[in-house]
Amino acid sequence: MCTAITYKTKDHYFGRTLDYEISYNEVVTITPRNFPFPFLKVKEMKSHYAIIGMATVINGYPLYYDATNEKGLSMAGLNFPDNADYKPESAGMDNISPFELIPWILGKCATVAEAGNLMADMNLVNINFSEELPLAPLHWMISDRQKSIVVESVKEGLKIYDNPVGVLTNNPSFPMQMFNLNNYMGLSKKDPENNFAKELNLGIYCRGMGALGLPGDLSSMSRFVRAAFTKMNSVCGESESDSVGQFFHILGAAEQQRGCSLAGNEQYEMTLYTSCCNTDKGIYYYTTYGNHQITGIDMHRENLNGKELVTYPLIQEQQIRIQN
Repeated sequence: MCTAITYKTKDHYFGRTLDYEISYNEVVTITPRNFPFPFLKVKEMKSHYAIIGMATVINGYPLYYDATNEKGLSMAGLNFPDNADYKPESAGMDNISPFELIPWILGKCATVAEAGNLMADMNLVNINFSEELPLAPLHWMISDRQKSIVVESVKEGLKIYDNPVGVLTNNPSFPMQMFNLNNYMGLSKKDPENNFAKELNLGIYCRGMGALGLPGDLSSMSRFVRAAFTKMNSVCGESESDSVGQFFHILGAAEQQRGCSLAGNEQYEMTLYTSCCNTDKGIYYYTTYGNHQITGIDMHRENLNGKELVTYPLIQEQQIRIQN
C-alpha cells in the first residue's frame, strides 16, 4: 500500500511512499524530450516534455510509479485492489493501457486542466505490459501548483475527482476516503476542552491531546486520515531544506516498518522508498528503507534534449555521519 501527498511552501512539492513487500529494482529515471515513447493503441510520442521520477525499466521502457515533468505537473499511481476496472478497447477513444498513463499524461500536459481535457476521450484499456507483467490495479493522483485530482477507472466508468486535501492512499474509493474525514472533525492541534461533562473535573495531562482519536494503524483509510491531518496542520519555513525536510516528516506519519504488516510467506510490507520532488525546480529527492539520508537528483543537470533514458540506482545502504 502507499501514500501520496502534494505540498506547497514557496515552491511546490509532490511525492509518495511506496509500501510493498518486494522491490522491482526501481531506479530514479529521467526521460528526455526526444526519447520515443511507443504506445499500444495510440500514436508514438517522438517528442514530449522531459520527465523525472521513480520507475522500473524493462526492455528500455520506464514503468513509472510516480513522476514530474519539466512543467511541474506530477502524477503517482497507487494500489487500488478490487476496485480498479479496466475496459475493453473502444473505437473512437484514446485507448491507453494503465502502464502507459503516466508518460501519456506527463508527456503531453503542463497543467491539471490540460490533463483533464486529454482524459475526456480516454479509455483505460485492459492490455498487460507482457505475459510476465500483468496490469496492477491502480488509481492516480495528478497535481500541479494550483490543483490536485484523483483518477479512478471503476466498473461505472472513468471517474475524476477534485482532491482538496492533496492526499491519496488506497482503498476504499476516493469519495469514501473524503467522507470518512467527517468522523475526525473534532481533532485539533490545540488542547481539547472538556465537552464530556462540565460537572466532572477533567483536565489536560499532556500535550497533543487535541489529536486523541487520530488513527495509528497501517490501513489505507487510517493512513489517509493521518496524512491529511498532519499535512493540513503542518507549519514550515520556505527554504528548500525546510520544505524538503518537512515533506519527509509529513509522509513519515504514514510510513510502514518491517514486521508490522504480514503480507504472507514470511514477507512484510514496508516503505521501500519515500519520494519528494520539487516540481518547480525539477529536483527529485528520495530516501529508502535502508537509508534515511535524503538523496537528490536534478533533472536539469542532464541533457533533456537527448534520446536515451538516464537512470540512477537507489542508495540502499544506511549513510551514517559520525560527528566526533
